[in-house]
Amino acid sequence: MEPEVVYLGLGSNLGDKVAQCLLALKEVSADNHNQIKAVSSLYKTEPIGYRDQDWFINCVAEVSTTLPPHPLQEFLQGIEQSMGRKRTVKMGPRIIDLDILLYGNEVIEEEDLVIPHPRLHERRFVLVPLMELVPDLLHPILKKTVTDLLKEREDGSVELYAPPPREVCQ
Repeated sequence: MEPEVVYLGLGSNLGDKVAQCLLALKEVSADNHNQIKAVSSLYKTEPIGYRDQDWFINCVAEVSTTLPPHPLQEFLQGIEQSMGRKRTVKMGPRIIDLDILLYGNEVIEEEDLVIPHPRLHERRFVLVPLMELVPDLLHPILKKTVTDLLKEREDGSVELYAPPPREVCQ
């Protein structure tokens, strides 16, 4: 399979949040199907939905992968499990969260996998780091750039926390 460019969203709000995100990035790149091309800055972000929890550290990674969408999702869920993620409260605290935001220009709407991520366009904590990497990237369904989608969002605080972690890019 030819490599495909995908964008992954990462977030953590338990323990050493930065270390959790960096470990997850290293786990993604440790698989020979994946090569991390770029990582956004790290952002401190306000929780959405379930608000009685600590703020998150979020970033977005641009990855070249030869994994098809479903195996990629299974691989990412395996990383979450190996790092100790437990799904107890919807939108609640998590040691790590790994989401496929975009997989090339693919549009997949299945019960167990939706790409582009169904709430990508509603989340500043995804759009801000995504805009840092690819401001002119076109959403394959909405046909708007990441920059335009971000202009439509005002909810949720997103603050620059740290520069991009260069050590995880290959």
